[in-house]
Amino acid sequence: MTSKNNIDILAFGAHADDVEIGMGGTLAKYAQQGKNIVICDLTKAEMSSNGTVPLRIKEAKKAAEILGVKRISLDLPDRGLYMKEEYIQKVIEIIRQYKPKLVFAPFLEDRHPDHGNCAKLVEEAVFSAGVRKYMENANLEAHRVKNMYYFMINGFHKPDFVIDITSTISKKLDSLRAYESQFEQKVTTVDTPLVNGYIETVEARERMFGKEVGVDYAEGFMSKKPFLVETDLLGEV
Repeated sequence: MTSKNNIDILAFGAHADDVEIGMGGTLAKYAQQGKNIVICDLTKAEMSSNGTVPLRIKEAKKAAEILGVKRISLDLPDRGLYMKEEYIQKVIEIIRQYKPKLVFAPFLEDRHPDHGNCAKLVEEAVFSAGVRKYMENANLEAHRVKNMYYFMINGFHKPDFVIDITSTISKKLDSLRAYESQFEQKVTTVDTPLVNGYIETVEARERMFGKEVGVDYAEGFMSKKPFLVETDLLGEV
C-alpha cells in the first residue's frame, strides 16, 4: 500500500459532525492558510436517530467542502467502538498512510461513549503507529506524530489552550448547518438534544472561550503534555 503525502492535521471523530462541532473553525482557519487537512470519521453513524447513512455521507461531504478539507471514513461499528486490535490497526493504517504532523480526537470526557472510545482508539494507534516493528508486514512505514490534542463535543471543560476562530466562526456554523438531518427540527424528526438549539449552544461556548482571551470566538483544546511557547510571555521574541 503506497503512502500519501505528509499532511499537517488529521482529525478523528466517531461520527460525521463530531470534528465540526469541536474544531470546525480551527480547521477552516488552517485550511485558509494552505495547510493540508484530513478528517477521518471512524463510523458511518448508522445508529443515528435521524437521517440515513447515504444522507449523512452527503451532508459530511458538503461540510468538508465548506471547511476546505478532505474527508475519509472507516467502517467501524457505530456504538461499537471498543478497544479491539483490528480497530486500532485500521486507525494505524490511516496514520501511516497520511503521516500527519498533528492528530486531534474527541476529549475523553463526553456524555456519548463513542466519543471517549474514539479518543482511546486513536491514542493507542498514535503510539503504535510510531513503533517500527508493529505491523511491519503491512508495508507501511512507521510514523511518529508530533503531538496529539483533544477537542470538545458535548461538554464545557476548562481548556489547556484555545485557538482564535473569529475569522472562521461563520464557516464552522455553516458546516454544522450542512447536517440538516441532525440539527434541524422537522415533522419527521426524532426529538434529540441535537435538534433543540444545539448549534446555538456550540456557538455560545466558543463565544465564551473567546471572551476568556479577549477575542470574539475561540475553540478550546486539551493536551496530555505541556507544549513549548516559542516567544516571551510579554510578546517579545
